[in-house]
Amino acid sequence: SSAHHKYARSTDGGETWTIEDAYEQGQTAWGNDHSIAVDKAETPVALKTPVEDFTDPGFIITFVRHNNNNGPTHFYYSMNKGGVWSGPYSFPDLGTAGIANRTDYIVESDQELSVFLTTAKTNKKEGRVAFAKTTDGGINWEFVSWITDEQGGFDIMPSSLRLSDTELITIIRTRTAERQDLLTAYRSSDNGKSWARLKNPVNDTGNGGSPPALVKLQDGRLALAYIYRSVYGSRVNVRFSSDNGESWSDEVVLRSGDGANRDAGYPRMVQRPDGKLVLIYYWNNANDEDSTPYRYIASTIFDPGKWK
Repeated sequence: SSAHHKYARSTDGGETWTIEDAYEQGQTAWGNDHSIAVDKAETPVALKTPVEDFTDPGFIITFVRHNNNNGPTHFYYSMNKGGVWSGPYSFPDLGTAGIANRTDYIVESDQELSVFLTTAKTNKKEGRVAFAKTTDGGINWEFVSWITDEQGGFDIMPSSLRLSDTELITIIRTRTAERQDLLTAYRSSDNGKSWARLKNPVNDTGNGGSPPALVKLQDGRLALAYIYRSVYGSRVNVRFSSDNGESWSDEVVLRSGDGANRDAGYPRMVQRPDGKLVLIYYWNNANDEDSTPYRYIASTIFDPGKWK
């Protein structure tokens, strides 16, 4: 395979985009869907010098997995919003059956970072979600707690927020042993030491399921975006919570009826300074024979103030 990771960057709030090559900017290790040739791929090594300041406005970190089951995982970080990446750095399994991590983290202080991990179950298959942290700039990582129990399906791809000085919330892509796809939610009141399950935000995410994209809005509400996947027509949705995830609004459909089959989804979302939300996701119009292109990364920009 010759697949390489790419990044899309917008400097005008999602109105226009430019494409950047991850390898050229420093992501030089082989990873899932990042098929670097053997003679060009670098081997991840342990981070020796701590990240200077996680709170620096230019800081971002990304985790890369080797597969969807038991990893391993490595990471890169950038101090200029992804213009240049440092790494690859190895990430420990922390006593789990393996980590195949996606990127979900909370900056706590200049040297402390909380991470939500997608780990393997004891059978080495995806997945179970755990909580970990570093307090020394990324040199050492501490396993703090399991968020989900091991079950016959999987729990993967969390999207998480800090609600207060002691409270955290995470929304998780879940599939039951009976192959029901949904989104589940958990809250911690003790900074991640223990977790309690909340009401399911979404009981049905269709044929294949969807990761969540969770944002705390400027008005204090939570916004949760996801894709309902269907062979006959997928749709892009959002729900809102005014009580920190205890309950959720009815589904608001942002996009549907334009020929998207079940090969769609994987949203990310951010709020602009003007209050509008930029929702980014994979989309296609394969059921519409006249659509060109029919498979692409899309964005929907909308005002959450319309639904209060």
